[in-house]
Amino acid sequence: MESQVSKPASASHDFLMEKRGNRRALKDLLAKIGVTVGGIMVFVALLLIFFYLLYVIKPVFDAAKVTPLSSIPVVADSKTLMVGTDEQNEIIYRASEQGSVDFYRIANTSKQTMQLPIPAGAKVVSSAASVPNQQLFALGLDNGQALLAGVNFSVSYPDNKRLITPGLRYPMGEPLIAVAEDGAPLQQLVFAYSSSKVSFAYRGNQQQWFLTRLDGEQNMLTEETEWQHHSKLLPNTPALVEHQLLTPDQRQLMLQSGNKVFIYDISDIDDVSLMQVLDLERNKAKVSNISLLAGASSLLVSYNTGVVAQYFQVAGEHGRLYQFIREFKGLGNIEVLASEYYRKSFATVSEDGRLELLYTTSERELFSKKFDLTKPVAMGFSPRANALVVLADDKLQLLGVSNAHPEVSWSALWNKVWYEGYPEPQYVWQSTSGSDDFEAKLSLMPLAFGTIKAAFYAMIFAVPLAIAGAIYTAYFMSAKVRSLVKPTIEIMEALPTVILGFLAGLWLAPLIEDHLPGLLILLILLPVTILLTAFIWSKLPVRIKLLLPETYQELLLIPVICFFGWLSFAISPSIELWLFHGDTRQFITNTLGMSFDQRNALVVGIAMGFAVIPTIFSIAEDAIFSVPRHLSNGSLALGATRWQTLTRVVLLTASPGIFSAVMMGLGRAVGETMIVLMATGNTAIMDWSIFQGMRTLAANIAVEMPESAIGSSHYRVLFLAAFVLFVFTFFFNTIAEVVRQRLRERYSSL
Repeated sequence: MESQVSKPASASHDFLMEKRGNRRALKDLLAKIGVTVGGIMVFVALLLIFFYLLYVIKPVFDAAKVTPLSSIPVVADSKTLMVGTDEQNEIIYRASEQGSVDFYRIANTSKQTMQLPIPAGAKVVSSAASVPNQQLFALGLDNGQALLAGVNFSVSYPDNKRLITPGLRYPMGEPLIAVAEDGAPLQQLVFAYSSSKVSFAYRGNQQQWFLTRLDGEQNMLTEETEWQHHSKLLPNTPALVEHQLLTPDQRQLMLQSGNKVFIYDISDIDDVSLMQVLDLERNKAKVSNISLLAGASSLLVSYNTGVVAQYFQVAGEHGRLYQFIREFKGLGNIEVLASEYYRKSFATVSEDGRLELLYTTSERELFSKKFDLTKPVAMGFSPRANALVVLADDKLQLLGVSNAHPEVSWSALWNKVWYEGYPEPQYVWQSTSGSDDFEAKLSLMPLAFGTIKAAFYAMIFAVPLAIAGAIYTAYFMSAKVRSLVKPTIEIMEALPTVILGFLAGLWLAPLIEDHLPGLLILLILLPVTILLTAFIWSKLPVRIKLLLPETYQELLLIPVICFFGWLSFAISPSIELWLFHGDTRQFITNTLGMSFDQRNALVVGIAMGFAVIPTIFSIAEDAIFSVPRHLSNGSLALGATRWQTLTRVVLLTASPGIFSAVMMGLGRAVGETMIVLMATGNTAIMDWSIFQGMRTLAANIAVEMPESAIGSSHYRVLFLAAFVLFVFTFFFNTIAEVVRQRLRERYSSL
């Protein structure tokens, strides 16, 4: 009977054990599948982020495209002064040097001609066009008058359909303006217009050059502008002038004669002077034309060899003078050249019909192709720079232009660039400005440098404290105190970095500025006092040491650290008065010649160090604490001291984990946003000085992404900055893993 009872009980037990084993196997399988799927999904997510960033960035580096859209035959009975379109590219216009303006509708090639009111008996002897964005032109008459007019387009919506109506406008109210007081013919006229000032320069009788300026002042009663007439004979003008330019700000007049440009300062008409004679000699080539780039800060000079050179003013010992900056080598003699309205792009057409698009600052050749543009006469961009109008071979040709991001190139992002107005090539990030003439400066070097600088100073502060704390906590500290210290430090990681940034910017930065000597004293005094306290404690009698249990001996340093920390800042004013004459900041700035920003790398290093310490401490402490006890016990049993065991056994075994901790902290510092955003001043400069700020990639993205226009160059370069940050963190993590594996293989035999 007993055997009969025991057999069913044993079978039941085996069945239950088998059932539990199956459940455990199923759970293990599900856990394995879950972990595998989770890991794959993380990898897929990273790949999706990577390829999405590339998708947004790619258009920045795409080449420009130019495609012919339409062609309209033109009967050119007089020389063409300028060509262009309206904003919608529906109407092409051609202004002639004899005062007629022809408008052609693209849809039906219909023509409408408007004639300027040239006085009877007067003859047009010269003509000039303004900068492209004004769409103004002037005719010089043989009676000393000038006829100033502009092209105008008005938009209406009859029957809910857009209708663009061309017309002429007279910016000064009346078309005719008396320029030459003696009624001399206005030969080689050039002009510049603004709402309150108009300047005309022309060649009069006996090859003399004159400057006439009309200053406008609004009458408060009639609300009409009253113009005051001033005229001046220009000194030291060349005998033969081939081309003439007048800057839109009406401060400079340029007269080109041969391979020289005579540049006059005309800002004060009563004190006109020759400020510079610019030598345009470039490999014995002959100057074929000169023109102003958008913004009128740069002079473009084209040569008969097909080369286009850029000159602009650079500050030097003798003031701001024009000098050669860069050149673009073409493929043939350039017949016409046109600049965009606002960007630094320009287009050229050579005598064989080759069209080239170039961008000065990025030094990019955006497009080059040969079209049916033989015998080009005139060329102009559309207002939105999405089309070109070229008059060639008695045809007005409209070409569509796709050129969204000309200012971005690999060299402009990572190499020094010589921007207009700068004394030398520099790395500059300045994406926006309040001026229409502003050129975005999108160098990523200052941001990458600032990221590395912020992480470097944070690691200098965090690594020694975190590693030393981890070593002491894991190896020397009693278990009871460790159970309090380790969770306390780890919970610091949960502190929002925006709070740390807020405290760093508004409390820590002013505190350091006011007590900088105290901080420097603290860095020296604190280690010395800790070592001195430990030495004194070791020399005390045993009966005194027993008053504080060995478990809590570490806590003895807390009052010492607090007291000497307070003492360092308390004596800071006295030290500052004694060593730095009462003003440390002035001593750093004037005596040492170093700039001092309140929110600087020192503040960032301390604040970000506190954010990084928990990460490094936690991983390093776990690595040291996890070293098998039999290794340390065996070392001690063989006669090694605790320090010898620590340095030659424990730290070597834990080195893979310690290195991983440091690299994880570095990755954390590289990607930090809020602390560097609030505590650095966000100045995009490249200086290792601890007393200057910086701008990091992450902070720059956080600041500028909300205000960037979607699809703009600025927007896509910010995504490129995010990609660079992605690569940074990936690189550091990869290096960390490789080194960790090698360290593990090397010391795994211990």
